[in-house]
Amino acid sequence: MLLVYTHKITPRLTYTFKHICKRILGLEVSFTSKIEDFIAHDSLKMSYTKQPLSNELFVRSNELLFEVGLSDIDISVQQWDNTKGFFATGERSDLPFDIFAASFYLLSRYEEYLPHVNDDFGRFMAAESLAYNHRFLNQPVIDIWAYKLKDVLQKRFPDFTFNERQYKIQPVIDVPMAYYFRQKGLLRTIGGALNDVRRFKLRQLYQRFSVLMGFERDPYDTFKWIITKQKQCNFKFMVLFLIGDYSTYDKNINTNKKQFVSLIKSVADYCDVGIKASYFALEDISILKKEKLKMEAITNTDLKAVRHSFSKLNLPESYRNLVELEINQDFTMGYIDTLGFRAGTCTPFQFYDLDYEVQTPLQINPYHCLDFALLKYQSQLDKTEHLQKLISEIKAVNGTFTPVFHNYTFSNSNKWIGFRPLFNLILESTE
Repeated sequence: MLLVYTHKITPRLTYTFKHICKRILGLEVSFTSKIEDFIAHDSLKMSYTKQPLSNELFVRSNELLFEVGLSDIDISVQQWDNTKGFFATGERSDLPFDIFAASFYLLSRYEEYLPHVNDDFGRFMAAESLAYNHRFLNQPVIDIWAYKLKDVLQKRFPDFTFNERQYKIQPVIDVPMAYYFRQKGLLRTIGGALNDVRRFKLRQLYQRFSVLMGFERDPYDTFKWIITKQKQCNFKFMVLFLIGDYSTYDKNINTNKKQFVSLIKSVADYCDVGIKASYFALEDISILKKEKLKMEAITNTDLKAVRHSFSKLNLPESYRNLVELEINQDFTMGYIDTLGFRAGTCTPFQFYDLDYEVQTPLQINPYHCLDFALLKYQSQLDKTEHLQKLISEIKAVNGTFTPVFHNYTFSNSNKWIGFRPLFNLILESTE
């Protein structure tokens, strides 16, 4: 066990140290403000304060973990070996940067509470982030820093044996629309057919009637392929169905349709199942609660996870609503148009509420690759290369890779040609 001496034990400090030490390094950690307890401890120990006590392992602390609320922080990002660091510590510190304060800044999404420009959907975009602007978005910097701490600890305590964690994959299949033509109801089907005629989409009109007459499989119905892939893996996919009411933004099948309910149940036999919260559920907890209860009635189990429509988050309200409804897993933390690490880590972490200064039970599973972000790379070779680079970064720190694909990504549509092999590449990366 690692004992940390600090002049003040705060919720921010315990939260950050536990993420770095326990979740990443598999190292139990405890804290003390009593010098005699620190001296008496005969295993791993370090001090985290302004001045070292004597010649112990020492990391000079930034003020961030001892503050409450938000303040305007001046951040200077600098090169640190093959990565970046900020909150420099000075000569006497055993690490050149306060990795704990820097990690808290990224994990708490501190910058997303500060003034920034949102996109048309009200989303925080990659271009607004510190990581994007200082070119470390493509690295899980918190995990890299944790391994640098491990190196320092191993030099100081050579007899201590660390646990090694394993690289993992946590694939997410997002289902905003289970079928493109089927199960839409008479009015939507007629409206769609008339729209095809009006726009001279005769090929689509032919396909629509081929599917409805049962001569062809619906283009979005890739669930047989998904389940086949799941059977080949020893880890579970997370499949998130949109079951909210029809609206301008959400156009999935109504849960009154027995075939749609049957589909959810059959997928739940093999995969973990959660909900893609509808666009209006983001603002209204009563709508989110209704969708939660609806899914629990279908699966006969407690709801495991949520991902918000359009990857939109309103911090802290979105996460507070999940906490209030006792939903313990979220898969919304990532960027829609850029590969990388929005929260600086490839290790699931707890949501820290900056307003209440408390760690919550909600586990955030940051995603690092959305299928739409791969579309900007023109060739299959480019897509494969960028995906492999991302996998290599996560493997280097034995982290958890969370990619988000949609059910229609695996269709035969021209737009998504080559995405099945990309998904296979991810699944095979554990071998």
